[in-house]
Amino acid sequence: MSGAKLPEAEGLIFEQLNDDSGYFYRGGELIEQGHSEFQAYEVWDSPQFGRLFRLDGCFMTSERDEFYYHENIIHVPAITHPAPRSALIIGGGDGGSADELFKHPTMERVVLAELDEKVIDIARHHLQSVHNGALDDPRLEIRIGDGLRYVMEDGPAAGDTYDLIVLDLTDPVGPAEALYAEDFLRACAAMLTPGGALSLHIGAPVFQPERVRDLVARLRHVFAVVRPYFLYIPLYGSLWGLATASATLDPLALDADEVDRRIAERGIGQLQHYNGEVHRAQFALPNHLRKLLGG
Repeated sequence: MSGAKLPEAEGLIFEQLNDDSGYFYRGGELIEQGHSEFQAYEVWDSPQFGRLFRLDGCFMTSERDEFYYHENIIHVPAITHPAPRSALIIGGGDGGSADELFKHPTMERVVLAELDEKVIDIARHHLQSVHNGALDDPRLEIRIGDGLRYVMEDGPAAGDTYDLIVLDLTDPVGPAEALYAEDFLRACAAMLTPGGALSLHIGAPVFQPERVRDLVARLRHVFAVVRPYFLYIPLYGSLWGLATASATLDPLALDADEVDRRIAERGIGQLQHYNGEVHRAQFALPNHLRKLLGG
């Protein structure tokens, strides 16, 4: 995806959704930019979203809308789980997913496997309102390195297992592509505890239908219970797909009242998007998505 500026649109930052479509925001002040060992990065102070973070020309997160993504990729599986105690985040160097996981009082250990140390450095310096100190929580173990190797080799060798695994990744192209492959998903499944679940984002169904369809099909080859769900994420410019996958854990087993009861029982506050009715509603698929996803 390209973040190149058009000559007639100075001050705007763009992202393509596919070869024929894209969107833009006014950048505001460019605070930091450069190239890490792995990717190009930018941090903006934008009029619409405040601090805004991009990698390789793609919008990653912002301080004003991060809750759409982070609350839903975390709490849908975490609330469904009766008492999540351990979690693995692959990617997620901005700390937003870790912040949401730590809202669950049973959470004892979170491992964050981030390839690019620069992402964590940027989050510490510029995105405090995204991670809210979670990057310094004593329950967090940060592993700088290849998440693929950890899941395929190092984690299993150490006997590591997790109640929740969160693939908080860039899009399935370039360095992240292998982390969406079926063999990697099978390795993730093998690291889940009984009753555990995987969650991830799967893309924009209107603009990336083949990607969304193929990822859901891949998940269904590996997991018995696969639940795609959809919401509009402002920073991503579109309806966006996420999914949970598990051998047994099914977020549709909870009605709205039970979700709200668990939120209250666990003392989870400061939720800006997620609640019981939202939990249920996001799984209601319009006909075009039913046709796209099949199954």
